[in-house]
Amino acid sequence: MAVSIPRPAPPALALLALWAALGLAVVFEAVDMIAWYAAGAGLLALLVADAVLALRRPTPRITRRMPDTWPVGIERPVTLNLETDSRQRVDVFDLHPGGWSMHGLPRRLSLRGGEATSLDYHLRANARGDFRFDGVQLRMHSPLRLWWHSRVAGTGQDVRVFPNFAPLARFTMFSAEQASRLVGAHLRRRRGEGTDFHQMREYRIGDSLRQVDWKATARARRLISREYQDERNQQLVMLLDTGRRLLARDGELAHFDHVLDAALVVAYLALRQGDAVGMLASGGASAWVPPRRGVGAIDELMRATYALQPQPVATDFLAAATELSVRQRRRSLVMLVTNLRDEDMDDVLAAVRMLRKRHLVCVASLREGALDQALSDPVDDLPGAIRAGATAQYIAQRNAAHEALRNHGVMVLDVACDQLAASLVEKYLAVKRDGLL
Repeated sequence: MAVSIPRPAPPALALLALWAALGLAVVFEAVDMIAWYAAGAGLLALLVADAVLALRRPTPRITRRMPDTWPVGIERPVTLNLETDSRQRVDVFDLHPGGWSMHGLPRRLSLRGGEATSLDYHLRANARGDFRFDGVQLRMHSPLRLWWHSRVAGTGQDVRVFPNFAPLARFTMFSAEQASRLVGAHLRRRRGEGTDFHQMREYRIGDSLRQVDWKATARARRLISREYQDERNQQLVMLLDTGRRLLARDGELAHFDHVLDAALVVAYLALRQGDAVGMLASGGASAWVPPRRGVGAIDELMRATYALQPQPVATDFLAAATELSVRQRRRSLVMLVTNLRDEDMDDVLAAVRMLRKRHLVCVASLREGALDQALSDPVDDLPGAIRAGATAQYIAQRNAAHEALRNHGVMVLDVACDQLAASLVEKYLAVKRDGLL
């Protein structure tokens, strides 16, 4: 427990100002000198006694209730419980990680002896990783309110901030198809087609004769069709860029946070479909999670990636493709998520050629929201015209880079942050529906 030196409160300063004014009266012989000394001695005794009582007051016992894991960008409540043996007035401020958005503190409380007092406030983590709450800072007031001093009470707590897992928790209540629609993916189903047997059912208009099970039809004495579903136990690998391109921000979150959130959404839905999902992060910070099946694999993905942060370095896409080719031998759908620029094209094309020898490749290029905003802003002056022209030229170069990839048979997505999850899910489901793997 840390205790600061007592500091005079406004009432103490007011009393000292009155004593100084009394000194002016002494100068003009309106007040006797002895009375001024006596007033000073009495004020000093009062201040000292109040300071001693303040320092002897016990520190309130504090406990903090909050989750050990947080989703980035989502506001969560924190509850502080304070209990003391004597009546006190305190100002409370929690020593939460710096940079987090907070409202509800500081708060002034009047504590009663033997009674517990609770207060709630709200925090929003703005970055992923490991963080620590150091304790609770209290500004404690003396009995006569002449002094205040600061104490740090309670125990520190470590927390981990994960990607936004709130959508994943919501998806558990829905089927994989329903969850896909929740993220905005547009599904196009083809009834009865697929590669894995799903069920027997009555014949429906539009079923092909190849679907009719003639033995079952003979037993049931009515037409029975076989229905198939998309093949299961395929492999999906998310290849995430952790280089300088993903340092850009849309809103409070960096592009990499949007990328990681979207990657976890498509991974979760793929696991729900019975496929195995892995992840390779490369560029700055790196991580490798081999493909695993089962919905529980999402926990392993989150633990391996929650602390990843993009670094201000150029991503070596060819090195990432080489590493993935060595680690992942089975044919997979590889979704490379980055922010593609025309100057990256030689390296990206070389990486894609290497990956396409064994895998099906999809490149998702994240588009900055500022680009669309710059094009939609009215142009009223020369700087605005220059800005609009430069933006249009940049987008044209970006589109040319995407077209070059398409000419090499690569699936390319050009999406903004808020559409990334839906676009990845839609492309994944389209690949399964068309049997491309």
